[in-house]
Amino acid sequence: MAARPDSGTHRRIVGFTRREWQSTLYFLLHGLGFLASTLLITWGLFCLFFLAIGGFSFDGFIHQLNNFTTRYVAADPARTGAFLNMFAIAHMILSTAVIAFRADRILPPRDEEGASRHG
Repeated sequence: MAARPDSGTHRRIVGFTRREWQSTLYFLLHGLGFLASTLLITWGLFCLFFLAIGGFSFDGFIHQLNNFTTRYVAADPARTGAFLNMFAIAHMILSTAVIAFRADRILPPRDEEGASRHG
C-alpha cells in the first residue's frame, strides 16, 4: 500500500499504521521477555535441585555436578538418549508449572480506555 499524505502518525507502512507496528513490536518484545525469563527460571530450578542434593553447600553442589558429568560422559548412546528424553520431559513439566504460576504475566498490561499517553 502506498503512503497516504495525511499526518505522520497515521501513515501506512507495509499495510500497518505506525501505531499498529508499535503495538505489534511491543507485544512481541513482551512475549520474548516472558519466554526468556521462564527459561532462566527453569534452569535456575535445575541448579537449585543440584544445590539441594549437594546439601546447600558449594562443595556439595560442585561434587554433584562432577558426579553427574562423569556418569554422562561415560554412558553409552542409548543411556545418553534416555537421559536426554528424561531431561526434556522434566524441562517441559517445570516450564508448564512456571508458566501456570506466571499466567497473569503472559500478556502485557492494558491501558485503560481514554488514558493519556506519556512519551
